[in-house]
Amino acid sequence: MNSIIVLIILCEVGFWVFIAAGLIARYVFKLPKFGMILLGATPLIDLILLLATGFDLARGATATVAHAIAAIYIGVSLAYGKSMIRWADQRFAYYITKQGEKPKKLYGKEHAKKEVKGWLQHLLAYIIGAGLLLAVIYWINDAERTEALGGVLRIWSIILGIDFLISFSYTLFPKKEKHASS
Repeated sequence: MNSIIVLIILCEVGFWVFIAAGLIARYVFKLPKFGMILLGATPLIDLILLLATGFDLARGATATVAHAIAAIYIGVSLAYGKSMIRWADQRFAYYITKQGEKPKKLYGKEHAKKEVKGWLQHLLAYIIGAGLLLAVIYWINDAERTEALGGVLRIWSIILGIDFLISFSYTLFPKKEKHASS
């Protein structure tokens, strides 16, 4: 297995371990400052992945789909990280420690706004990830060594367009609440 793929998996696991540890410290052990330190340390995982990927390419490796996924991971982590932590925090507080309000399902305009916001986060992730991919393509300056990066960028562009259509469709066709039959 490609070492970059292994590192991406380890980074994803590490991301959620830091979040879980932060939430446990915050709610179970009543150490809110320590919990915030753990939650705030999640961007260090992105830095590790960025450095490892850059080092691998700098020593002459041909860029693979795994290198492209590393850029996508970094973009997604930076764009969605704060909201993923907020999502986990809200659910941990409610379902584990029985604090706060139950997370509610959204319908209509509220759901449409959430979907548009999600697409904007996807766009931000795309800008960051595509910027990293283009920077690597420019840095290596060898079409053969970076062919995989361009291919992944094209696929991600199509996915971003499809996500746009789905996300904005909720403004035209709002999600309706299901009513229980009597």
